[in-house]
Amino acid sequence: MFFTTPLSLAWAALAIPIVVFYILKVRLRQVPVSTTIFWQQIYDEKRPQSLWQQLRHWISLLVQILFLLLLVLALAEPYFPWEILKARRIVLVLDNSASMNATDVVPTRLEAAKRAAAKLISALRFRDEIAIISAGTQPQVACGLTGHERTLQTALDGITKTDGPTRVSEAVELGRRLLGDAPHGRIVVFSDGGFEDSEKLAEDESVEIQGIGTVASNIGITRFQVRRSLLDPIGYEILIEVTNASDEPAECRLDLDLNDSPVDVLPLKLKPGEAWSQTIEKTSLDGGHLVAKLNSSDALSTDNVAVALLPQRTPQRVLLISPGNLFLQKALEANPLVELKMVKVFPKQYETGVVHVFHRHVPAQLPPGSVFVVDPVDGCDQWQVAEPLENPIVTKQDSTSPLLTHVRLDHVILPQARKLVPKEEAQILVGAVTGDPLYFAIIRPDRKVLVLTVNLEQGDLTFRTAFPILVTNALGFFAGQAGELREALVAGAITEVELLPADVTDATLQLRSPGGTRKSLPAGVTKVSIGPIDETGIWTIEKAVPAAEQQTTEAAPPVLEIAANLATKSESDIRVPEVFLARAVEPAMAGSWFVRPIWFYLITLAWVLALAEWVLYQRRWIS
Repeated sequence: MFFTTPLSLAWAALAIPIVVFYILKVRLRQVPVSTTIFWQQIYDEKRPQSLWQQLRHWISLLVQILFLLLLVLALAEPYFPWEILKARRIVLVLDNSASMNATDVVPTRLEAAKRAAAKLISALRFRDEIAIISAGTQPQVACGLTGHERTLQTALDGITKTDGPTRVSEAVELGRRLLGDAPHGRIVVFSDGGFEDSEKLAEDESVEIQGIGTVASNIGITRFQVRRSLLDPIGYEILIEVTNASDEPAECRLDLDLNDSPVDVLPLKLKPGEAWSQTIEKTSLDGGHLVAKLNSSDALSTDNVAVALLPQRTPQRVLLISPGNLFLQKALEANPLVELKMVKVFPKQYETGVVHVFHRHVPAQLPPGSVFVVDPVDGCDQWQVAEPLENPIVTKQDSTSPLLTHVRLDHVILPQARKLVPKEEAQILVGAVTGDPLYFAIIRPDRKVLVLTVNLEQGDLTFRTAFPILVTNALGFFAGQAGELREALVAGAITEVELLPADVTDATLQLRSPGGTRKSLPAGVTKVSIGPIDETGIWTIEKAVPAAEQQTTEAAPPVLEIAANLATKSESDIRVPEVFLARAVEPAMAGSWFVRPIWFYLITLAWVLALAEWVLYQRRWIS
């Protein structure tokens, strides 16, 4: 046996005054009394035993000295060499991913894993050290290597659930770096095995598995996105996938709601392991939160709800300046977003925020903003007019441009077009065999100009479906709304968002999670990284309001919204692998009953002796 602080043994010298006090005899004081009858009566009733009378004094002295020696030894902190040589370094990897929220183990798999980890911490031997790593959305060291039980329990209680994917493999690698070359280092993993390398990890001898969960069935939404239609100005397309992660067929109902208003109801019948996927087309001028819900009562509720953001459509004011063309007018009126106004002469003042459509005649100076020119006969500040092109043949078409989505002009008869020579660099969308532009774009910071040089009154372009589609694409280009997609992120992702300069400079911004927690964002930057998104639902970037004004100030609309869904098949499949089911037992890392330091047992024994002396001498069970 060795001592951590051997100088503390010097306190054993206190035994000397104890012995001295026991040897010294107290001189009795003589006091005269009127009679000794009562003393004689007490003496007869409680006659002392001669053996105890002789030994009780020395036994009391021995107990006092033994009590002192036990305390002195405890102060010296004795230890055995094997306690240091066999001290263990243990890393607990706790999986707190989305699948650990399953309720097939009461109350959840995560809570069951935390209970099992708490048992291991409570059985920690003296000089052993434990570290805790959470392996949810992003591996994090919840507590470094320490032997302090209360610190470990606090760190364990602080691990909360996440809706992100499992990162057990990365957490194990992080644990290996924490252990380094520790001779008795071990890693204990508490997980349901919902990750790719689970079987390989189970074969690793340096890792001990604590399987959590059962072979539970689950139906979940594994993909959910929505975007605006490329053709229909008020249409949108929904992409949804539902997976039956079970060994039995299942039936459920899928409800689609837009801003709490029903959109569609789909009954589903899924085979074992089947992934049902479909694209659904709908129309709506309004935007907002599109929510998909499964009425399945399975063990994991996180993937029974998915949300996506549908961009809102705003009316588009269009001013048509034309001597009159019914085909162009109807093509513009066919767009349900367009608020059309027609005039035959140039207005005295051009309004901002209005799309100006010039047919044939154009002003010498084009107005700023969005301008669509059809069959111009006049020159302006942007181009010069040359001789007409007779029977131009389309040989070039920019198929990558959204302005020509679903538009083919190579078989269209174009008897006549205007030859225009742009004064500035222009993007040619459709070109003739001669190299002259038939449809081109001039894009500048203060304006967007589209020019179609084709004569609408000749040829068959206006009779083709390509013409209204071309006009719709042009209006969508000006509005920036064609095929808008605000992608719903997968939980656990990190994304970079762009903010408007006005939003950045006006007020301090903060990120609010679906659960209501807030986090301040860096000030003065228009690009900011957000993540990991570890909770499903709608995340919002909003302007911070002082606490004193929160109750009196009306809530401002959010600056930006971000949708996040589970959308991970491995997390929706909550069936625990067989290799983890076989390990669903208490880990063998717990110590024996001798888990406290020696000084703890010495102090305990000292207080037992003190209690025994009090019972024997103070309570006078033995007189």
